[in-house]
Amino acid sequence: MTFLLKPLLPVSDLLTPDNAAAVRAQTIVEKLLQAGTVAVDELAAQFGVSVATVRRDLMELEQRGRLRRTHGGAVPREPLLYEPFRYDSSFHEQIDRNLAEKRRIGLAAAALIQPGEIISLTAGTTTTQVTRSLRPGAGVTVVTNTVNVAMELSHRSDVRVFVTGGFLTGGWFSLVGPATAQALGQFFVDKVFIGVNGIDAQKGLTSLHPEEAAIIQVMVRQAKQRIVVADHTKLGTVTTSLICPAAEVHRLITDTGATDEQVAPFCALGIEVLRV
Repeated sequence: MTFLLKPLLPVSDLLTPDNAAAVRAQTIVEKLLQAGTVAVDELAAQFGVSVATVRRDLMELEQRGRLRRTHGGAVPREPLLYEPFRYDSSFHEQIDRNLAEKRRIGLAAAALIQPGEIISLTAGTTTTQVTRSLRPGAGVTVVTNTVNVAMELSHRSDVRVFVTGGFLTGGWFSLVGPATAQALGQFFVDKVFIGVNGIDAQKGLTSLHPEEAAIIQVMVRQAKQRIVVADHTKLGTVTTSLICPAAEVHRLITDTGATDEQVAPFCALGIEVLRV
């Protein structure tokens, strides 16, 4: 099954002028997450407003920490916690790998989240995109063992964040160990969004790190709905440590690079596969 992102609302569809700025802001953020950049002239034409109005929109979004203005447009704002990794090639290689696909997956995953829900997010670059895609006024509680997820949301007054304790695992920002597992075991959540190093219909969900796999096992056990977010390169891949059987997953959100042959084994298990 292919899941298509909801098209951006044209200005003509706005019900009242009072919500015009809010709709423009949400549209700008979503467009930025999809494309990685926006241009003032293009936004003005899309919205049917002046360039000056778009620049004010971008200024307000920059003040809220949602983007960074550039000459003629804007780009995503990267939190300061990533600054120590600016010259770490291995870190940026992981962040940038299949970035467009991860952005689309993040938007599709965030669209499944309803106000008032409690969600959990595992470590990973794709779950980071889910975090960045949470809509304004989300009204959710996020439970995570991942420091960068918490920092990404630190400026969001509409999101309540619980961060576990535990031992920090280097450059990937995740917390692991008995204290982490104990803290996660106190929460029952509506949805867990799972980042993996591999997902195979027969071998299951896997991680490169046994300590991380043990923590994700707890998060899976505590969730009503289990949603894997993984680009097509992870499908059919098996790595070191088992997280859980694939049959325990309810949804798999991947990208359009995934072939029918790749997704068929997951569909056969009754998993809803969304390709975006």
